[in-house]
Amino acid sequence: MLTPVQSAEFDRLYLGHHAWLQRWFCKKLGCTFQAADLTQDTFVRLLLKQVEQHHFTTPHFYLLHIAKGLLVDHWRRQSLEKSYLDALLLQEPSQTSSLEVQAILLETLLEVDAMLDSLPLKVRKAFLFAQIDGLTYREIAELLTVSERMVKKYMASAMMHCLQYKRSMEML
Repeated sequence: MLTPVQSAEFDRLYLGHHAWLQRWFCKKLGCTFQAADLTQDTFVRLLLKQVEQHHFTTPHFYLLHIAKGLLVDHWRRQSLEKSYLDALLLQEPSQTSSLEVQAILLETLLEVDAMLDSLPLKVRKAFLFAQIDGLTYREIAELLTVSERMVKKYMASAMMHCLQYKRSMEML
């Protein structure tokens, strides 16, 4: 909960930077509706972080830092959605799921992508080589130029991360 002083600071920050941030998003996206959504998301993220007062001394930089992260997430989601929709177009019409099932699958795909993206690069690669490509730990070790024992550690780390991520999502 914000104190009255923090609330007044936030109000001043919002009123002073909202239009500028929305114009910035609009230039990047070319869509006023998406720009408005991401602008709001930026300020919501700021509220949720319960930012320390010193960040308000350089609001442009701090808001831009949050906004860039949201923009990357937006583009990643768009790319993933496009790939998913392209894959659906390749299916036979009789095999196509209902719109509701498609939406659930896309949301699940986005969650898996977010979970994998938060893994360190070599851990993510090892996990995907094992789960998607079906490679053995020895084959993965050769590809990543690490020991087989390190691949086992990567896999244990990835599995633990998956469990923790799932638990954190269930709490929301």
